[in-house]
Amino acid sequence: MTGPFVSRRALVGGAIAAVAMPRVLRAQEATGSNRRNISSFAQQDWRDHFETLGKGAIVCDTVSRALHYWNAEGSDYRVFPTSVPKTDELTRRGYTRIVRKKEGPSWTPTQSQMERFPDWKPMGPGPDNPLGTHALYFDWPAYLIHGTHDTRKIGRRSSDGCIGLFNETVEELYALVPVGTQVRLV
Repeated sequence: MTGPFVSRRALVGGAIAAVAMPRVLRAQEATGSNRRNISSFAQQDWRDHFETLGKGAIVCDTVSRALHYWNAEGSDYRVFPTSVPKTDELTRRGYTRIVRKKEGPSWTPTQSQMERFPDWKPMGPGPDNPLGTHALYFDWPAYLIHGTHDTRKIGRRSSDGCIGLFNETVEELYALVPVGTQVRLV
């Protein structure tokens, strides 16, 4: 008689996996680690955030770590993965606007950063600049959407308050977004 042969080792391994898997899944739910998956981005509707599209609209969702963009006509909707502030204390939420755009931005540490990291110094444009290749400034001081050269930061809580994008993504967004675009951080 021939048929599938199951070794004792495979049987024991299968039993251990059957017992351990529910614990692994519960641990993921408890820590929210499944939120980091890009497939968890839920489509947003601009009408849930703004009365009109105006010059365009951006919603930065700090929970799902996604930036949602709509153009002024509502015909172009895009979703980008982001980095978000490390803590809720660093996160400012509410409505703002894009008031300035800069290709090759310079970076100056904020006062609170200087208190925490006294060795940090202002930095001009270049590969070591933490603002990456492009920046979109809010009407809130020291808060902006910018690129990053450190791609490990995207999808994580890694910023001191800003919304970070891959350099390629912020370049794409920079080309689409006019000054005056409304922004909401949730």
